[in-house]
Amino acid sequence: MSIGEVLDAKFVSLSNMLQKLKGSKCPPSSLLIMFPHCIQWSKCPQKITLDLNECKRCGKCKVMNLIALSEKYGVQLAVATGGRAALQRVKSQDIRGVVAIACEKELRIGLMAAFPKAIFSVPNLRPHGYCKDTDITMEDVEKCVRGFLEESEAPSKS
Repeated sequence: MSIGEVLDAKFVSLSNMLQKLKGSKCPPSSLLIMFPHCIQWSKCPQKITLDLNECKRCGKCKVMNLIALSEKYGVQLAVATGGRAALQRVKSQDIRGVVAIACEKELRIGLMAAFPKAIFSVPNLRPHGYCKDTDITMEDVEKCVRGFLEESEAPSKS
């Protein structure tokens, strides 16, 4: 791991710790889960970057799980197709909290650009290297979602 990667990981970790201490809460309708297109299986013929409803929920990647999680909690879900488009969505007035999924470098850049927006970051897993067939631990994503919701808004764990 390069020194830049180590610093990015530390920055993201510190940001999550500060966010947890702040304890920002928001209703499900104003919470956004933003994930990179590289979560989608690279050989998938579906164009989810245009419409998440194109996902056939085959289970070859975690897009299906992210859609299910957004439906379970009633939160918004979006694919980050590029830095500017993602930042524009994150900074929109209707979004009060964000669960951002990406590599640590992209998370650091996004956190700095979106400051002071309330954001929990979930670093993706890269079993095939950067930007191809990345993965996530769904428990980490759900924990972040629940961290933003009031207890009365979060369904019991199932």
